[in-house]
Amino acid sequence: MSARRTLAVTARVLNQVRRDPRTLAMLLLVPCLLMVLLWWMYRSSPVSLFDRIGPALLAIFPFVVMFLVTSVTTLRERSSGTLERLLAMPLAKLDFLLGYGLAFGLVAAVQSLVAVGVSVGLLGLDVTSVAQLLLVAVADAVLGCALGLFVSAFANTEFQAVQFMPALVVPQILLCGLFVSRDDLPDVLHAISDVLPLSYAVDAMKHLTSGATTSGSVWVDLVVVVAYVVAGLALGAATLRRRTP
Repeated sequence: MSARRTLAVTARVLNQVRRDPRTLAMLLLVPCLLMVLLWWMYRSSPVSLFDRIGPALLAIFPFVVMFLVTSVTTLRERSSGTLERLLAMPLAKLDFLLGYGLAFGLVAAVQSLVAVGVSVGLLGLDVTSVAQLLLVAVADAVLGCALGLFVSAFANTEFQAVQFMPALVVPQILLCGLFVSRDDLPDVLHAISDVLPLSYAVDAMKHLTSGATTSGSVWVDLVVVVAYVVAGLALGAATLRRRTP
């Protein structure tokens, strides 16, 4: 593994993203537009539903967007033969994955900064700590990136990569506590939710709602999310193929 090679991969990916305005728009604008839509939906609600649901969706939207973009982009690199040419050079798989992870991590930081700024500054989302909210949002987006890198190894086409959405992402959204409190789930589903990373991301966001629990709970959830990020990158390095059969 080489820091210089990792940074070279990072710079290459960032240049690709910069030259693709549609991908940039999806990465930076879609989470913000979805939060605005949510705020608009609940604008006339007598109860502050936006403050209750907004933090959870601020975790989910970046996660989903980064999962889609990363899995499809990585698969495209492999199916086009680019990955095979890169790995023919003195470039380790971990260099490639860390380079991708760092590049999309930087994009995720910008994405989260914009989304949090819009949600808190313009839409008035009420949270106890904007700094912690931003950290959790970035971690959630990087989590989507890490899982996207991992699942791309099991798809042969971009369509197959998108099919992982209902298989891996939608169950996490259903069991993360957004629709039903995790404490109210049946015992089996509660046990399953305990091993899903998005559950901890949403829990961290909910803890940041005004009047919620102490910041210690946020840090515990954040550590769990980061552990899943590291595990996703490690599994991605172990399963990464040079090209699509």
